[in-house]
Amino acid sequence: MPVPIPRQRAIPAAEGGQAPPRTNHTSPETARKTETTANTEPAGKATDTTATARTADTADTADMAVTTVTADTAVTAVSADTAEWSAQGTPRADDSPSAAEELSDAGSGSTGLTLLLIEDDPAGSLSIPEMQDAAGKPVRVRTARNLTEAERLLTDDVNCILLDLALPSSAKPADATGKDATNKDAADKHGAELETLRHVLRLAPRHAVLALTTSGDAERGAEAVRVGAQDYLFREELDARLLGRTIRYAVERKRADTAQRKLTESSLHAQENARLERGLLPTPLLDGSPLRFAARYRPGRSRALLGGDFYDTVRTPDGVVHAMIGDVCGHGPDEAALGVELRIAWRALTFAGLVGDRLLSTLQQVLEHERPDDEIFATLCTVDISPDGRRAGLCLAGHPSPLIASPGRPATLLPYENSGPALGLLPKARWPRMQVELGPSWSLMLYTDGLIEGRVGQGTQRLGQEGMVEMIRRQRAQGLRGEELLEAAMNEVRDLNGGDLTDDVAVLLLDR
Repeated sequence: MPVPIPRQRAIPAAEGGQAPPRTNHTSPETARKTETTANTEPAGKATDTTATARTADTADTADMAVTTVTADTAVTAVSADTAEWSAQGTPRADDSPSAAEELSDAGSGSTGLTLLLIEDDPAGSLSIPEMQDAAGKPVRVRTARNLTEAERLLTDDVNCILLDLALPSSAKPADATGKDATNKDAADKHGAELETLRHVLRLAPRHAVLALTTSGDAERGAEAVRVGAQDYLFREELDARLLGRTIRYAVERKRADTAQRKLTESSLHAQENARLERGLLPTPLLDGSPLRFAARYRPGRSRALLGGDFYDTVRTPDGVVHAMIGDVCGHGPDEAALGVELRIAWRALTFAGLVGDRLLSTLQQVLEHERPDDEIFATLCTVDISPDGRRAGLCLAGHPSPLIASPGRPATLLPYENSGPALGLLPKARWPRMQVELGPSWSLMLYTDGLIEGRVGQGTQRLGQEGMVEMIRRQRAQGLRGEELLEAAMNEVRDLNGGDLTDDVAVLLLDR
């Protein structure tokens, strides 16, 4: 499942270090040019994004250095003699694209690329080079001195986070003495630093994260990648080209990881659908029966998971054929799982000899104990056909009545005047079992309400049961039977609706 995203509030430009507050002493041009946060500052001074914004009020203040990135700022030039990164086999500067070209995709938004730097260096030795994307837009840098400030500055327009692993943590090492204390202190410090990284990863699950460490502690950088960072950098080797390249790689890698995760989730959903479909729409058990069975199921367009439509058909040892179709209200895995439970319970109770009111009352108890909330209900239609196939018992629990057609007699609905309520609505409801005559040769169609609730044309008119009966009569007059009849009915209902139906449709057909 996606990972919950922490609630974020919109950060005013002045508060987020992107622009200074407008005052009587600040011109619009000055406000535009103080958009980014400070990248460097004199030792011993604590500069935050709010302080950066305040520099616009006193243009002659010289004790605070503010790095201003504008559309006129050029990408820091790196000579071919000094830009060779031989440790990783990286090509020389003259063989690789510029930092602006490397950032063209990641910073293609209307506001350019935004980097959130989380570090607390009292000496002010960390300097983020000036960068631009291919469109000439500035790479904005926000600086947070602690995790609380980072959470405040972490808005949706941030593309990448650069975390200094040396950021102080509130973790306290346990008491120890001697050499063990020294080793334990080192281990606790290392764990606390990675815990800071874990906190940032939990805080920003959708953002690319880079770890910043010293060249003498490469193992900690590698461990940061194992924890979840996209890459790590050395403080001593930051320049425009390397930083730009690494940011782009981190953003694209995060994007690829997210796409892969969604693909995996989609595959799991497909597998879940297949398992649910096997549970909702089983193979009928009709060995020894002369009846012919056909069924169709078509999911609605409004969701990815199956709904709660289900059916089943079995022949008991006494020769009676039992058929059932039902629909759990709602869509999703809970409703589909409940439909599977009701179908399995129906099959077990049917083989145990229960029919009519006893069967439906027991199924209601199953639903009441298994449903996720009290508002869930299910409609159901059950038919038990005598061994000679001429008579049947019918029970309706808030479900549409089946349709029957015979040679020389037009299709019509079976009686539905004595139907009962849907399962789960009334605790002590009763469902009378009605006896119906089928005749020597017939076709009996059970269906869910998705078949009759589709629209007819562009208006609000629904097909309804009468429209469905007329449609089946016309199709039977054309000689359609069995699988062909069901396929034609499903296609015509979809065409009348002007496209796929919103609700699921399940149809079951028994012929004699």
